[in-house]
Amino acid sequence: MSTAQNRIVRLPRIFVAATALCSLVVAVVVATPLQSAGAAANPWPPVPVNGFSTPTGNGSWLALADGEVLMHGDAKAYGDASGLSLQGPVVGGAAHPNGKGYWLVGSDGGIFTYGSARFYGSMGATHLNRAIFSMASTADGRGYWMVAYDGGIFSFGDARFFGSLGAVALSQPINGITTTLSGNGYRMVARDGGIFDFGDAKFYGSLGGRGFSDVIGMARSPSGNGYWIARANGSVYSFGDAKALGSAPTSLSNPVVTIIANPVTQGYLLVRADTSYAKFGKAPF
Repeated sequence: MSTAQNRIVRLPRIFVAATALCSLVVAVVVATPLQSAGAAANPWPPVPVNGFSTPTGNGSWLALADGEVLMHGDAKAYGDASGLSLQGPVVGGAAHPNGKGYWLVGSDGGIFTYGSARFYGSMGATHLNRAIFSMASTADGRGYWMVAYDGGIFSFGDARFFGSLGAVALSQPINGITTTLSGNGYRMVARDGGIFDFGDAKFYGSLGGRGFSDVIGMARSPSGNGYWIARANGSVYSFGDAKALGSAPTSLSNPVVTIIANPVTQGYLLVRADTSYAKFGKAPF
């Protein structure tokens, strides 16, 4: 058994890294919860909602509902939204492809930009049929897509619209999105594990029809020729060339809330509601 410890660095309103005692068991590292830097200037809870890797795969950012951003590895601090009076909780974000900035998005479609990430538009002043749950950057970082729980897609900058599910009656709401390496397509996953492909995104399999209702997201394999689908109970399912690297069984009181994949080599992080995490393969940490 081996242990590892990460250094704490604190900036104003930003928790930069975590102190974690990790236990290595059968190639899986389970860490103690990260701690929030303090109370935010809004009513939203400091719970993790989404994460995204640095371009090198040696670090990652974790966005919290109150706008805080936690950093791991070579992920740098560029600011956060915890000091803002947010109309809705932060629900997602995306890294700029150059690794020198990121976007955060609120449930109302408001966009917050940091570092080299630029503002190309938002849905903040627009009535939405269903709330926004996440976003994704284009390959060059000059645009982004926002996606709502009903599968509605909103394109900004050089992000092209390839279709949506806004007019489709879904069995379960959409709960995850990945883009293709070319930037000419995207795929969405629903809470039941159903997969919906648009543009040049290819279908490699799904969990639809298995009776699940707790899928929390998906992540693309480094080649773009596969993906992982994660459930709240810690189960991970591999499709295409995504390798089966393992799962992290967890209790219903502390579910997995996001999966963060390494864009360079096969590996991912599973992050739980208390910010504890499990590492598989070459995880972006």
